[in-house]
Amino acid sequence: MPAALHPVTELARAKVNLSLHVTGRRPDGYHLLDSLVVFPELGDLIEVEAASGLSLTIDGPFAQDLGTGADNLVLQAAELVRPNGAGAAIHLTKSLPVASGIGGGSADAAATLRALARLWDVPLEGVDVLSLGADVPVCVGSTAVRMQGIGERLTPFEGLPEFWLVLVNPGVGVPTPAVFGALSDPVNPPMSAQSQDFVGWISAQRNDLEPAAISLEPVVGDVLSALKAVSGCQLARMSGSGATCFGLFANEADALAARAGIAEANPLWWCVAAPVKAGASL
Repeated sequence: MPAALHPVTELARAKVNLSLHVTGRRPDGYHLLDSLVVFPELGDLIEVEAASGLSLTIDGPFAQDLGTGADNLVLQAAELVRPNGAGAAIHLTKSLPVASGIGGGSADAAATLRALARLWDVPLEGVDVLSLGADVPVCVGSTAVRMQGIGERLTPFEGLPEFWLVLVNPGVGVPTPAVFGALSDPVNPPMSAQSQDFVGWISAQRNDLEPAAISLEPVVGDVLSALKAVSGCQLARMSGSGATCFGLFANEADALAARAGIAEANPLWWCVAAPVKAGASL
């Protein structure tokens, strides 16, 4: 099939778990989850253009934390959909911290799949996206969903209001296996039935990995305390397995003021603010 004549770009939006309930563990060791996932308007950038071979270059604030070898999920995603004889030069602008609980690598892989599907004019239907990782399927759609199972059961989430998130990462790594290993109980209740009071409802949910992450890296608790202390924060919680935490705000002014205050007090922390659009999708 003919390749696109011009470079193709895709935003690899950050994946934020507003809730993350660990509901069980399969015999093969995979944990079962029940999570509300949203995608704010920020992320890494993937750009692809036709080339004779397959290559990856990386720049951006967190480029030094990634390699360009075959173990990079971006190249693995490319190989998954690459037609015989096709090539692409892939460039990743890495703006999200690595291994930080907001799906950076999975989002990059998903954006690569979307970009190359356009460049090479190939379908994504039937591609074993889950083979790249449990978070990749939800990142392909990058729209608000309830994610269950090990990440393969995705249900569109209706009634999502528009709000702002302030994302804060203290610059520490919290390995996902270690967090799950420190989980006190792998069998917990799922999310409760959704109510019309979105903020009240999501505040009543949990991230079951949060206590485990704090036990491994107490600074995660410091980040949550900093978010809870700022004016207008309606909810502060950790995303994924950490260490990134989020504060939920009703409007842009409160979110930007919170981001500025936290960044000034903690200049070594990564701190950004971005909207989550109501019913936002690609």
